[in-house]
Amino acid sequence: MNGTIEIRWHGRGGQGAKTAALLLADVAFKTGKYVQGFPEYGPERMGAPITAYNRISDSEITVHSNIYEPDYVVVVDESLLDSIDVTKGLKEDGAVIINTEHTKDELMRHLNGYKGNVYTVDARGISTRALGKNYPNSPMLAAAVAVSGVMDEDEFLTEMKSSFEHKFAKKPEVIDGNMRALKLAFDEINK
Repeated sequence: MNGTIEIRWHGRGGQGAKTAALLLADVAFKTGKYVQGFPEYGPERMGAPITAYNRISDSEITVHSNIYEPDYVVVVDESLLDSIDVTKGLKEDGAVIINTEHTKDELMRHLNGYKGNVYTVDARGISTRALGKNYPNSPMLAAAVAVSGVMDEDEFLTEMKSSFEHKFAKKPEVIDGNMRALKLAFDEINK
């Protein structure tokens, strides 16, 4: 499918990878894109590895399956690098985006010889500063948008603010913290 961006998310139950994939689909849809956002279900429980997916396109999406050759992979929990081949099927002209404090060089031994782009962002540190707790999904969502270029940063932030205002209408501090986390991730992503 030409013009379609495919993203695979790896995280652990309770970290928000599924929520981030669904939010990305929602905001991309609001900007006129065709979208899919869905998790892969198995015996999920808090802390267990989970996978979620996005397809985003300017034209109708006719395929309905998991994503086996993603353009981008988002790793919400770096501890998964020891147990899952996150680069499996990842296109070499795409990228992997990892939530970590480590450098790309320190992570390469976990990436099975992947030769494409590797981006890092300290989503834990960002969310702790912006929200007071470790909620890595908002910074990782912003990092995915920044790296993939699936939409303009300003357009993304506007749609996310609208989404947060609807979801957290009675908790304005949550809206402000999440918006700070998104903006910080755009500024602090490392290639």
